[in-house]
Amino acid sequence: MRLRHPDGTVVHLAYCTNVHPTEDLEALLEQVRTYGGGVRSRLGVERLGLGLWLPAPVAAHLAGHDADLRRLREALDGNGLEVVTLNAFPYAGFHDPEVKKAVYRPDWCEPARLEYTLDCAAVLARLLPDDAARGSISTLPLGWRSPWYADRQRQAEEHLARLADGLEKLEAETGRTIRVGLEPEPGCIVETTTEAAERLASVDRERIGVCLDTCHLAVQFEEPAAALQRLADAGLPVVKTQASAALHAAAPADPATRAELTRYAEDRFLHQAREHAAGRTVGRDDLPEALEGRRALRGRGPWRVHFHVPLHEPPAEPLGGTHDHLQQTLGLLFGGATAATDHVEVETYTWSVLPQGRRPDDVAGLVDGLAAELSWTAGRMSELGMEAL
Repeated sequence: MRLRHPDGTVVHLAYCTNVHPTEDLEALLEQVRTYGGGVRSRLGVERLGLGLWLPAPVAAHLAGHDADLRRLREALDGNGLEVVTLNAFPYAGFHDPEVKKAVYRPDWCEPARLEYTLDCAAVLARLLPDDAARGSISTLPLGWRSPWYADRQRQAEEHLARLADGLEKLEAETGRTIRVGLEPEPGCIVETTTEAAERLASVDRERIGVCLDTCHLAVQFEEPAAALQRLADAGLPVVKTQASAALHAAAPADPATRAELTRYAEDRFLHQAREHAAGRTVGRDDLPEALEGRRALRGRGPWRVHFHVPLHEPPAEPLGGTHDHLQQTLGLLFGGATAATDHVEVETYTWSVLPQGRRPDDVAGLVDGLAAELSWTAGRMSELGMEAL
């Protein structure tokens, strides 16, 4: 889906395919046809954007095999789909029975992370529509916070410098511009926009910036206006925005609220929890840890939990979602005289682990949900004066 901002910028809206298990090329092609084509048909639009997730082995294969890359491009074209952005945060195994902190490995200290990202860039340069201004890739915010010493920071900075060199070389060879955005996330070395300004001070800002995930921004209780101003002051571009909403508990000490929160504690993904009280934000690395045990959060203020909830359908009371925070962020990105970014990716990857009764039962149910989220997001952007193309 494409929208035009009043300043003339074409803004691409996609949904992220990391919601689908994908471990080989054939599964990827089937996913494109079944879900990508299904969502486009459900929305009744001529063209739909996908934010592709390519596991590392698939990205490496496509980067080195032109014939299979053509097969992917043909599958996209044949189903009315386009790709301007990739999600290269999960390296592989994102739908394993237990992912948790494994999603942060390899980190930016390791050559494998650089190689994977450059493979993704090479693939994206070939998939970009001819009339797209540029492509974007999101990646993890350096790594998990521990262990992280000065030598690891230096290694990460060296790899990011080599990434910028690789992207420059790719542009010279293909004529296509690809930028990479590091995605601040709770618990990581870069978990806030303040830390982004500090830890990413040395990056090449022409090719590297920030992927602003609105769920993560809300979980950290960052105010959108101040956060965006920090990035602007640091000269860090918003390479892309992931439109997402976090789980919100206004009264986490209430027994009924805590009982409902336990339904969101599950074994696959990490669900960092943050409590904001008396002007301070404190947290735990996973929801079960926040709810129970010696270091349980006390519930003296509201909680926000890193659990991406559907955009069009907030959780049932007594819980809620950070949808107002998301709308405020979109307003700041697109409600002004100029568009602050041109790539928006709806990234609710947690459909399969929602509480029973709220998760889709089959393919059609997931297609309906993804289409509803895109429709909701497009509606909010249209309210900001953007025109559907």
